[in-house]
Amino acid sequence: MQLQPVILSGGSGTRLWPLSRQAYPKQFLSLLGEDTLLQATATRVVGIGGGVDLLPPLVVCNEDHRFLVAEQLRAVGQTPASIILEPTGRNTAPALTLAALAARKGGADPILLATPADHVIGDLDGFQARLRAAAPLAERGAVVTFGIVPAAPETGFGYIRRGAPLGEADAFALDQFVEKPDLATAERYLASGDYLWNAGIFMLKASRWLDLIGKYQPAMLAACQAAVGEGQADLDFCRVDKQAFLDCPADSIDYAVMEPLSAEPDDGALVIPLDAQWSDIGAWSALWAVREQDAAGNACRGDVLAVEANNNLLHADRRMIAAVGVDNLIVVETADAVLVTTRERAQDVKRIAEQLKDSGREEHRFHKRVHRPWGAYEGIDQGGRFQVKRLSVNPGASLSLQMHHHRAEHWIVVSGTARVTRGDEVFLLSENQSTYIPLGEKHRLENPGSVPLEIIEVQSGSYLGEDDIVRFEDVYKRD
Repeated sequence: MQLQPVILSGGSGTRLWPLSRQAYPKQFLSLLGEDTLLQATATRVVGIGGGVDLLPPLVVCNEDHRFLVAEQLRAVGQTPASIILEPTGRNTAPALTLAALAARKGGADPILLATPADHVIGDLDGFQARLRAAAPLAERGAVVTFGIVPAAPETGFGYIRRGAPLGEADAFALDQFVEKPDLATAERYLASGDYLWNAGIFMLKASRWLDLIGKYQPAMLAACQAAVGEGQADLDFCRVDKQAFLDCPADSIDYAVMEPLSAEPDDGALVIPLDAQWSDIGAWSALWAVREQDAAGNACRGDVLAVEANNNLLHADRRMIAAVGVDNLIVVETADAVLVTTRERAQDVKRIAEQLKDSGREEHRFHKRVHRPWGAYEGIDQGGRFQVKRLSVNPGASLSLQMHHHRAEHWIVVSGTARVTRGDEVFLLSENQSTYIPLGEKHRLENPGSVPLEIIEVQSGSYLGEDDIVRFEDVYKRD
């Protein structure tokens, strides 16, 4: 049996602002341990065994995140079968359809394991055991979902009601998908023992998914087929046709397929209970629950001091956090923002991100340190006609050959070696050397060395926006 992991990396994680931003959402963050959530998702099925032939993962992500996905997978030794780029989000059903079409190329028909990129599973052995048990069912045509054994009457999750036991692999008929309940209803669900949290993890054959999406959502299937058929390879990525995908209806796997499927008799929809220390890290309160806590119940990361403080999440990125005599708070410090809320109001953090967006500010989109395919830059200072940035260029990486209409630039090498193109000149700069790029001059910055290149860039001019850039050559094929 061939198992094709499909990683759905489309979330924005607004409830984890200010650590999660639109350009760098929570799946790319190391919230527990050293690996990011994406990296943990990609590696948690490695070594599954049990007669299961594991294929390289397929990843579906927003095109703006493509280099983050590629770099983070490379860092943990994962070479994906494909990274499929969505020009815009259309929810999980179209994303899985794109992946199924890619998996079926060449006539193959593997079992798909569709998982979100931003969840945590603590018991990997237990998780893999459930996958091994489910794989033969999916191979025979079943549509399997994994329901989380509930630990509390949670009102923030949808639920799955299980039906009659199958008598194999601890599976049950999938009786019904249920919307997020109120507290009294959630308590009733928990007491009955018949309800599981809906984690959004599915296993089924690629051909089975395409048959179902064609049956229930033919317009979605047609749009995805057109998007793939008219798409093109872009470096190591699969870029689907933008207009065809914009015409695709947006819907989730649950609404598009699972709900109508579960309403049919003998539908083959099954649910397998999963008790493997799962969390969707959907809010800061959820992260507090899964992070290691001290004797006072504080989950701390970074430079933190706590005195007579209890049951807080205290996360410091750049500066020290000192908490005295406070309980049940969330305090998150980053380079450009500090969040303070109570654990009970953690779900409302998304309202801050929405307010930032509505007011035209950029803190919902970018961190102070902005990642680029060649490295990163960070703003240091800014005035009316100048700004100062620190650029970090990865070994062997190159910025585009470009020019600016409204600004000139001064570059000072702090460490490493820079190869500079300025007009018709090409020259090297080493530590403590500098150069000047006049307004309107074609230029390029490269790192020919084996260590990161650190540059201080001083920009001066009448307009300093990131959109004042004309690219002539770019190895990353950006517009």
